[in-house]
Amino acid sequence: MVPPERRRRSTQRDIARQAGVSQATVSLVISGGAASAQIAESTRRAVLAAAEELGYAANVAARSLKGGRNRLLGLYTFESVFPTDQRDFYYPFLLGVEAETARQGYDLLLFCSDGGESGPSAAERSIYVGGSNRLKIADGCVLLGRNVRREELSALVREDFPFVFVGRREVDDGELSYVAADYVSATAALVAELALLGHRRILYLRALEDSEPTRDREEGYRRGLAEAGLALDEALIRSLADPADLTVEHLEGWIGGLGITALLVEPTEDNRLTEALATMAGTERVRFPQDCSLALLGDPPSWTPELRNWTRFSLPRAEMAGEAVRLLIELLDQESCEPRRLTVPCAFVPGDSIGPVRAGGRPGA
Repeated sequence: MVPPERRRRSTQRDIARQAGVSQATVSLVISGGAASAQIAESTRRAVLAAAEELGYAANVAARSLKGGRNRLLGLYTFESVFPTDQRDFYYPFLLGVEAETARQGYDLLLFCSDGGESGPSAAERSIYVGGSNRLKIADGCVLLGRNVRREELSALVREDFPFVFVGRREVDDGELSYVAADYVSATAALVAELALLGHRRILYLRALEDSEPTRDREEGYRRGLAEAGLALDEALIRSLADPADLTVEHLEGWIGGLGITALLVEPTEDNRLTEALATMAGTERVRFPQDCSLALLGDPPSWTPELRNWTRFSLPRAEMAGEAVRLLIELLDQESCEPRRLTVPCAFVPGDSIGPVRAGGRPGA
């Protein structure tokens, strides 16, 4: 049997030829940007009909421009999130988005490339390749990632494009919808737990960058101290330019010089900080919790095996992702694009790195 001839995929040039218009006109109609409103309705219909007849790959977008829904949700990542194994940090987010999208009866479309010929790096990824919003092929989109482009979030807000960010993100010139972990309450709860164990001098080792999650953790630290009746000492809020620079000498200086008995640490995404802490614990010069109690403000990067069960709180990543999908569909169902915000509680993980303060102000086992 002779196999059928493989049909060449239709292009916008083919559509332009069949509809008798320029390729630029076809691009405007298919992209659905604000400039497309200037195109005559008869021309728009001719372009959409030609795209439908030729089986153009983006014909779902053409149907959407007629007023219907594709029942396609997008997932856009500002950096690579494909897991190396099932214990990758992003893996629960991806599971949560996929499971809830399927439960809602939608299909999922992953946006991850900048459209360049060489593989895009995190710094190169862009939603607006060539000036147009690539996400519009979907009804709406869930956005994910640490290294966001704020100007692109602002542009999406100005377009009234339906999207929900996983994590709290703010922009200067608008408000956006997000689902975030409740870092404030979780951090305050850890401070309360340490205060119940007798700790009065608690150092907060924060990230150097001033991101929303870091600001939320610091707010929780300050709130926790106030609720426990502990005085705030600004000298107990520290950051390191390079987390790998943390040494035993730092800890010994904080314990001896500042009189701390407990340490709250914001984990870094590359695990260097928790690795440094684990190395210190192995030296026996500073023991957790015998010499200093230690709690992490979040999960250590899970792709690196941990030798220590740190006391911490854990992010509800799959739940956050599922809530983001549900919130996105609510935005699609309502006429208004008013931003919606949701925070999800974190889970306390007891661990074995905190303990009560011994008589004389020193920690105890």
